[in-house]
Amino acid sequence: MASTKTVVVEAVDVRKNYGHVEVLRGIDLRVDEGEVVCLIGPSGSGKTTFLRCINHLERINSGKLMVDGELVGYRRHKGKLYELNLKQTASKRAEIGVVFQHFNLFPQMTALQNIVEAPIGVKRESKADAVAHAHKLLTQVGLSDKADCYPRQLSGGQQQRIAIARALAMRPRLMLFDEPTSALDPELVGEVLDVMKRLAGAGMTMVVVTHEIGFARQVADRVVFMADGVVVEAGPPSQVIDAPQHPRTVEFLRKVL
Repeated sequence: MASTKTVVVEAVDVRKNYGHVEVLRGIDLRVDEGEVVCLIGPSGSGKTTFLRCINHLERINSGKLMVDGELVGYRRHKGKLYELNLKQTASKRAEIGVVFQHFNLFPQMTALQNIVEAPIGVKRESKADAVAHAHKLLTQVGLSDKADCYPRQLSGGQQQRIAIARALAMRPRLMLFDEPTSALDPELVGEVLDVMKRLAGAGMTMVVVTHEIGFARQVADRVVFMADGVVVEAGPPSQVIDAPQHPRTVEFLRKVL
């Protein structure tokens, strides 16, 4: 029986190369609405590249990559792909929130100003609506008292939580996280993961590149183990993390657990 769930991300035989180096060698992946998918694997396996391809920060060389049923960064005409212009691509990206390893907050802006910048400038929200929503998001990430603080006055964990609030301010259909805790001191990791857990619990569709295996075990609906640009093994955490079948998965988890 066919699935009745809405497909948010669909990748079919996605390939990406830099010159003669093939980084993605045929990725097939589907992410349904409300699903949390964690990508794990060794460095250089193609996880971050694939994540960046989802919102066209990287161009794919072949295959099909769609978000909400639409090609990302391209339109198809008479069987050929044509790249969209920057304005058209930016419009689609506005529906996809991205949180990177590094916070990339504007240092000259307060936390509140960082959060309202894109809704006002890109989505043309009124300042009053954007500010009201930003205050709700600051409360959601546990930083309601930091609205007027500048990034330099915040810890790394607090800056990353502001970065999450900034991404959520665009009211995205999909959130992408690229190793969001890797730049944090160990004692600050938990506060960021807690925010992500609450997002997952609220039904946000999420694709997360992470080395936090405990988080993946607890929160992911599916775990995808990648190595050498391919999906080696995928399934629920109880299968991929606790009872892996492929020798590459077993070897990786033995090293990181």
